[in-house]
Amino acid sequence: MATIKPGGLGIKTRLFQIIFESDTRLAKGFDVFLALLIFLSVGIILLDSVPEYHARYGELFFGVEWGVTLLFTIELALRIYCLEKPKLYLKSFYGIIDVLAVLPTWLALLFPGAQTLVVVRLLRTLRLFRVLEMMTVVGEGRLLMEALIRSRHQILLFLFAVLMVVTIFSSLLYLIEPAEAGFTSIPTSIYWGIVTLTTVGYGDITPVTGWGQFISMMIMLTGYSIIALPVGVFSAEVIRTLRAERYSDEACPGCGKHRHEVDAKYCKHCGTWLNEETPDPRSSG
Repeated sequence: MATIKPGGLGIKTRLFQIIFESDTRLAKGFDVFLALLIFLSVGIILLDSVPEYHARYGELFFGVEWGVTLLFTIELALRIYCLEKPKLYLKSFYGIIDVLAVLPTWLALLFPGAQTLVVVRLLRTLRLFRVLEMMTVVGEGRLLMEALIRSRHQILLFLFAVLMVVTIFSSLLYLIEPAEAGFTSIPTSIYWGIVTLTTVGYGDITPVTGWGQFISMMIMLTGYSIIALPVGVFSAEVIRTLRAERYSDEACPGCGKHRHEVDAKYCKHCGTWLNEETPDPRSSG
């Protein structure tokens, strides 16, 4: 953590407050500026994919995109500079997104067309919720993600069971239906089974025999009946997460991660003192 000088905060601490926090006008302006750059670069990529715009404004798009990429590269370097433990930040969700935001344009030097992946920069606009004082939305998104992670074993087991049922029914259709109906192999029949179970119904493969149509109806009814099962599991985990929700959105000066307990003094990820405006009492003894 940056040391606090008698005349005020150190340069690293100031950079940290501007880049990672959003409780000052300068920090909010910084986040808004980044969001505008993101929308500009993504808009350029979308327009550049239109042949007539590419032919007319291709060089302009190329120059602006490289300018934005250089700004994002400098910004990423500053983020790494003002953290005590940048490796932890680079392994976090936002750290990975920040790296991916600058990689496509650089990779385009070796792999033409890679700049299309610049659209991943849209994920960086999630930081804009802090500026607009909409952190409850971000918190709810994190809540849903935590609930999804907690229920992953039940959901995976459920999907495996569904896949077994689809495979069995689809294999029966492969035996019953003629190849002319489209059931030319078991994998093709499984494709039909998944489309039927999810009630999408493309209609490119259709059973023509009585038994095949009967099995199709059973799969359709099964699809309707099992939709509520994963929803119930997920809802139960959401309720459990809500009961355990006691987090703050302050960023850690060491690794840049958020989501610490409201009364936490040290980061649970890297052990850094969380209050960047006062010195760590452990270092003064």
